[in-house]
Amino acid sequence: MSIRTTTTALGAVLALSLAGAAAAEDLTPDLVRFKGLYKELVETNTTLSAGSCTAAAEKMAARLKAAGYPDADIQILVPPERPKDGNLIATLHGKDARLKPLLLLAHIDVVEANRADWERDPFTLVEEGDYFYARGASDDKAMAAIFTDSMVRYREANYKPRRDIKLALTCGEETADTFNGVDFLLKTHPTALAAGMALNEGAGGRLDANGKPLYLGIQAGEKIYQDYTLEITNPGGHSSRPFKDNAIVRLSRALANIGDHDFPVALNDSVRLNFAGSAKLESPEVAAALNALLKDPADAAAAELVARDRGRNSMMRTTCVPTMVTAGHAPNALPQRAKANVNCRILPGNDPRQVLKDLERIAGDPGIRIVLAAEPSAIAVTPPLNEAVLGPARKVAAKIWPGVPIIPTMTTGATDGRYTTAAGIPTYGLSGLFGDPDGGGTHGLNERIRVKSLYDGRAFLHEVVQLYADQK
Repeated sequence: MSIRTTTTALGAVLALSLAGAAAAEDLTPDLVRFKGLYKELVETNTTLSAGSCTAAAEKMAARLKAAGYPDADIQILVPPERPKDGNLIATLHGKDARLKPLLLLAHIDVVEANRADWERDPFTLVEEGDYFYARGASDDKAMAAIFTDSMVRYREANYKPRRDIKLALTCGEETADTFNGVDFLLKTHPTALAAGMALNEGAGGRLDANGKPLYLGIQAGEKIYQDYTLEITNPGGHSSRPFKDNAIVRLSRALANIGDHDFPVALNDSVRLNFAGSAKLESPEVAAALNALLKDPADAAAAELVARDRGRNSMMRTTCVPTMVTAGHAPNALPQRAKANVNCRILPGNDPRQVLKDLERIAGDPGIRIVLAAEPSAIAVTPPLNEAVLGPARKVAAKIWPGVPIIPTMTTGATDGRYTTAAGIPTYGLSGLFGDPDGGGTHGLNERIRVKSLYDGRAFLHEVVQLYADQK
C-alpha cells in the first residue's frame, strides 16, 4: 500500500469524524468492522480477578488469521502457571530483514470494575451521546483495537513496509506486582519483543472543556517506581508509664521530614520540551515561571510556582511520599514496632539505591531502618526525541488537527515502556487519542472515550505507523 492510498483513506475517515459521532448506518464498512473488533475486545473481560487475557488474545488472533496472516506469524505466549495471562505476538514482514522491527505495544488487561458502582455495565460497550463507555474503552483497549485493526488492513492491502511491523498485545500492565506480560516475554521469549523502536500508551491529546483539541502529547521516558520500607522497633511497655522514645512518634517525625522535603529540580530533554511547549499555552505568570525554570533550574521562586501544578512538579523532580503506616499492638501499650511504606517516583537515569541513602539522610533518625521494599527496576534512560521520532507524528497530526501543537512529555506514573526501554528498545507514548480534562474515568467509574477521538486516533495511528515502518 502506498502512503498516497493511505492518505486518501485517511481523508474519508476524517470527513466522517469531523461531522461528529456518526450513526451506525452512516459508518463506512471498514469503520463498521473496526467498531465490531473494538466491541469484541472491550467486552472480553480481562480483569485479574475474573477475566482472561488469553481469551482476548485468541479473539484478536482469529481476526488476524482471517485477514491472511499465516500461523507462523502469530504466537500466543502463555505462562504455564498462569493460563489466563496470555500474550499475542503477530508480525507483518517487511522488505529489509536487516532493519530492526517497529513494535506496536498495547496491554489488553484492565482495572477491576464493580457493576454495582457503575451507571452502565462496565463490560458492555455502550455508545451514548458522543461517547463510548466501558472498562477499557480507553485504557488500553482503544489502542490495542486500533493496532490490531491496522495490522488487518495492512495485510489485506498487501502493504509491504520497509521493516517488520510487530504487534504485541500483552497482559498484566495494570497488576505488574502480580504478573507482567512484557517482563515475562523479555525474560522467557526475548526475540518476541525485539525491535528498534516501540509505540506504546503513555501520552494522548488533551481537549478543553468544549471538546476542542489543545495539544497532542508524545511521551519519552518515565520515572522509576520504587517502594521503601521504614521500620523502627522499641521495647515498649505500659501506656500509663510513657517515655520519650516512642516508636510511633519517631517514625512520624521521619515521615514528616520526608513529606516536607523537595528533591532538587532536574530537567531532562523531554521535560524541557514539555515546559517550553506548555509555556505557549499558559497564562503570562505561569509562562514566565516555566521559562525562568528552563533558564535556571535552581530558581526557587519559579520552581515554587510551577510546582503548584502537581503534574509538572512530578515531572521536574524525584518525589517520595508516605503511603501506608502500621504501628502498635494494643491500645493500652507503648508501641513495640512502627512501620511505613514510602513510595518514590524517581527521575530516569537515577539509582533507587542512591535515593535510599537520601531518605536515610532526610529522615534524620539513624534508629529507623530503611530498605528497598523490592528489587529496583533497571535504570532506564530517556530515549531521544529527534526528528526521526517527531517528524512523522507532526506530519500526520497536521492533517487531522491543523494548528494543534505536539508537546513532548515524560510519564510520571508507569507503563510497560519501563520494561522495553530498559531492555534497549526506545519506547514512545503516542496514541493520537484525545481525552477530556477530567481523565475520562480511566481507572475509575464510567470510563469513557469520545467516539470522534477513537476514530481520529485510528486514522492517525494507521498512517503514522507506516511512516515509521518505512524509515531507513
